[in-house]
Amino acid sequence: MTEAPPEQPSPAPRRRRSRLRRLVVGVAVVVVLVLVAATAFTAVVIRRPLPQTTGTLQLDGLTGDVRVLRDERGVPQIFADTPEDLFRAQGFVAAQDRFFEMDYRRHVTAGRLAELVGDVPEAIEADKVIRTFGWRRVAEQEWDLITPQTRAFLTAYADGVNAYLATRAPEELAVEYTVLGLSVDVGTPEPWDPIDSLAWLKAMAWDLRGNYDDELERALAYSELKDVTRVEELFPPFATAGNATILAPEDLPADQDATATPTAATTTFRSTPALDAALASARDAIDAVPVLVGRGEGTGSNSWVVSGEHTASGAPMLANDPHLSLGAPSIWAQVGLHCNDVSAACPFSVAGFSFAGFPGVIIGHNGDLAWGLTNMGADVTDFFIERLREDTVQRGEEWVPVETRTETIRVSGSAAIDLEVRTTTHGPIISDVLDVATVTGAPTAQGTLLGSYAVALAWTALTPGYTADAVFAINLAQDADDIREAAALFDVPAQNIVFATVDGHIGYQAPGRIPLRAEVTDSPVSANGAWPRDGRDPRYDWQGWVPAEEMPRALDPASGFIVAANQAVLPDGVGPHLTSDWDYGFRSERIRTLLQQQIDSGRPFTADDFNTIQNDDWSPFAQVLLPALLDVRIEDEYDAAGQRLLRDWDGRMTADSAAAAYFSAVWRNLLQDTFWDDLPPDMRPDGGSKWLVVLRGMLEQSDDRFWDDRSTLNVTESRDEALLQAMVSARRDMTVEMSKNPADWRWGTLHHLRLQHSVLGGESIPAPVRRLMNPSPIGMPGSSSVVNATAWDAGTGSFDVTAGPSMRMVVDLGHIDASTWVNVTGSSGHPGSRHYTDQLRAWAEGRTFPFPFTRDAVEAAARDELTLRP
Repeated sequence: MTEAPPEQPSPAPRRRRSRLRRLVVGVAVVVVLVLVAATAFTAVVIRRPLPQTTGTLQLDGLTGDVRVLRDERGVPQIFADTPEDLFRAQGFVAAQDRFFEMDYRRHVTAGRLAELVGDVPEAIEADKVIRTFGWRRVAEQEWDLITPQTRAFLTAYADGVNAYLATRAPEELAVEYTVLGLSVDVGTPEPWDPIDSLAWLKAMAWDLRGNYDDELERALAYSELKDVTRVEELFPPFATAGNATILAPEDLPADQDATATPTAATTTFRSTPALDAALASARDAIDAVPVLVGRGEGTGSNSWVVSGEHTASGAPMLANDPHLSLGAPSIWAQVGLHCNDVSAACPFSVAGFSFAGFPGVIIGHNGDLAWGLTNMGADVTDFFIERLREDTVQRGEEWVPVETRTETIRVSGSAAIDLEVRTTTHGPIISDVLDVATVTGAPTAQGTLLGSYAVALAWTALTPGYTADAVFAINLAQDADDIREAAALFDVPAQNIVFATVDGHIGYQAPGRIPLRAEVTDSPVSANGAWPRDGRDPRYDWQGWVPAEEMPRALDPASGFIVAANQAVLPDGVGPHLTSDWDYGFRSERIRTLLQQQIDSGRPFTADDFNTIQNDDWSPFAQVLLPALLDVRIEDEYDAAGQRLLRDWDGRMTADSAAAAYFSAVWRNLLQDTFWDDLPPDMRPDGGSKWLVVLRGMLEQSDDRFWDDRSTLNVTESRDEALLQAMVSARRDMTVEMSKNPADWRWGTLHHLRLQHSVLGGESIPAPVRRLMNPSPIGMPGSSSVVNATAWDAGTGSFDVTAGPSMRMVVDLGHIDASTWVNVTGSSGHPGSRHYTDQLRAWAEGRTFPFPFTRDAVEAAARDELTLRP
């Protein structure tokens, strides 16, 4: 019997594996092809809106050729024969680079955001509030006030925008229309109207309007504390900070009266459910408005100017970096506007930072003068408590009709909404715009009366003005007299103007429409605008405006420099009353110190020196709190690890500092532990300069009532216990958020800049779209009330940047092409463009770029040239 051959393995499994491999490979190929196709499609979609920047294009309405030269960062410099051609081309170029941003802004300022983004509750609420304010209605009224020349410039700009719109479908204008078109009917964008540009000025004025937060917060704090003295402890006067004002009394010219406008003394205040509810409703309405420019902690600016006797070029130098809310794209658009032959017929040769949607330059320089702007913070709003009965409002002993109008809010894809807007003699009623009901009772000097109450807003920007004229006047200014005349037109927002001229002068001018308020000696609270006002009593009505000739100004002060960083303009009791609430001057004092140190050293300033100062990250907070923190006895070695970091810390908020991270956590926790149990949620401390002054005063009073933790029964905590708790909690927070080892802590790990697109950058947007629209987070140096003011809000619990330097500019009038500038993101609003974020890394690292101005320098820097022809 023969042995059977060994059994051979079946070929079937091998064939199955082979088929499986082929299947896997086939699927992988399909997946790769799909990914490649999707990537290619995405690339096509995001690059489709990119504009032509070389060659020749036709632009109807021009009288001659216009050259548009762009440097390696895509910044346009425009050369034309007439002002109208110049602004027509600026409108065309703005639409090329930033039209969706412009379209979004005009929808917001007109109260039509829901028409663009659809049935989004936040958009509808914003539309209700802005329609109540009536921004566009005021802009329409301003059209007839401004000069024919300004109307011609605005019209030319609009014509340029519309010429570009006529050549492109929505998906060729911006990728945002393609994405929005997946969920709403975006239609074809409307033609640009010159009124759209004027309405943008209202958004500027709203976000930079001054002390409205403080006014509401005083009343809201009183609703919890029931004690005016304790409330005012949270709003110390500027003098408490001990820092210098922008101007000293001796800086004022001889023709200005140094006498202050009188204000009333504080006596008592009565809170009722009606007042609390109405004020809370007003706060809700205000918070519903999208942030277009900036507000809250960090909204401010640095600017300074130094005489030529202290500079290397022998001519004055100027620096400016406005601190605003930061987003993608950045709020500013860099531009140069040049007449080919500067003359009376075509007088413009100006460059700097503009807003997409408005012609001209907002901050920059021309051939004769450079200027910078910072927010003055003037008190240009008042909240009036109105007593209502049906369709009437009480005025003295009479009841007068309330003006009523109906606004229709259209919502893309949904039914329209009718909104009834009520207005009193003081302004629109904002407390019920979001349907938050009020109840009976209100504060009066005599007591509480029954009735229905609401809050009306008086705001200087709701009176038509001439700010558009002022922009062009500043663009053409040659000397201090020109700046003074332009400032008289610059109604809103109230800003500090610092300037320097090529013939060697430096100066300061305060513009703005500032209300005159009468002294009311029997007022329940101060009648100077710091608290809401009784709308029934005509004595609280505004009495007009501070005359332009009385607004503070100075030329060539003896110090040789001027620093304007949101601190008080003049000492209390000098000049007109501008506000009760200022930034407390820690940034300004640091800048003054650095300038004076270098002047004393005899080393002249260069642009690099100014840039170094702009990026200074030394913390005045640390100098105040460190002694108290180092005196705290921490028994546990683990908990004391954070305190040990502070012993050798230099107080600098660098991104790689472990001590800066720990100190910031202590500051956040100290504010939360000290105040959250005493104040309403809307008043949680943001950690800005005001709170440093408040805490500094409390450090001297170990038994101040705010130190006590009201959540602990039968225990009264003191200062030392509060400091200990904040430090121990901070050490443990750092362990959770970063590492158990303090050597691994980094301030930049906590303090992130997260730039967000205004429409397509939020958490509700799909992640792939967010990644396209939002730049990657960046760990940042700086902090609140530091010169490099990358602010954060302690009230949110997060260390993320809430506002910061929205650009940086240094102008050397002795060597104009040695000037420098940088934007936050880039010149383009298109995510598919290399210029969408090509300045971001340099900005974050504190670097800048050359700022060419002369024709030779502009042409030498040019990488693209586009000719626009009639």
